[in-house]
Amino acid sequence: MISFACKEIQLKDIIKCSFDLKKTDYIIFNFLMNSDSELSITDIAKKLKLERSGVQKAIQNLVVRELVLRRQVNLDNGGYQFFYSIKNKDEIKSRVEKIIDSWQRKAKEAVKDWA
Repeated sequence: MISFACKEIQLKDIIKCSFDLKKTDYIIFNFLMNSDSELSITDIAKKLKLERSGVQKAIQNLVVRELVLRRQVNLDNGGYQFFYSIKNKDEIKSRVEKIIDSWQRKAKEAVKDWA
């Protein structure tokens, strides 16, 4: 938790705001950040005890925001399955730092322009 003047800000709130994540998006994002393996939608849903359809929607949001990688595996009996993993953690952290820097610049500008 980060203390800012009169309000404490949790890291999860910074992450959610930075990438415009909903609650389920963040839960899955955080889970994948702490996972070292690729997982299917079904695996994620079971491990987090979430509905498969909700996981699919959240994963799509994370892929669009370039936070999660999707890899297709062709099955022996035909068809395919997708597996998901977090993108490069250092890149994600760097993106958050740049967003925070941008917020800070905007806040400083607002203070300078105030009254």
